Amino acid sequence: MPGYQSYRQQQIEGAGPMGLVLLMYEALVQSLVRARKAVESEDYELRYEQSIRAMRALLELLDAIDYEKGGELAGYLASMYIYMHDRLLEAQTGDLMEAIDEVLDLAQTLREGWQEVADMEEKKGNIPSNTATHAVVG
Repeated sequence: MPGYQSYRQQQIEGAGPMGLVLLMYEALVQSLVRARKAVESEDYELRYEQSIRAMRALLELLDAIDYEKGGELAGYLASMYIYMHDRLLEAQTGDLMEAIDEVLDLAQTLREGWQEVADMEEKKGNIPSNTATHAVVG
């Protein structure tokens, strides 16, 4: 396994539920940024590939929700992920740049919120940074 892949695998294996959510947000944001650049450069193959990666990341985030622990918040988060996914899917035949920008803004806002929760939990000393959990993460 090449060095970077080995590093990423260790990063994933060492991450707790919160860490995995943050890694998924990072993958989502990176895919959206790459898709945006592909739209600008009219690279249709890359645009499609990165849009699909972003939609897969959203489905992974949706799958990670613990509805029992998360209650009403989990439902709102699920609705947001579904909206973002559907927005990207619908935009494949329309204004993809507008959809990417909208979803990217939402993803960055959500990622910042999750990072703040992880930082607060780590600061409290309740949960080590690599094993942090949250009510809506299983």
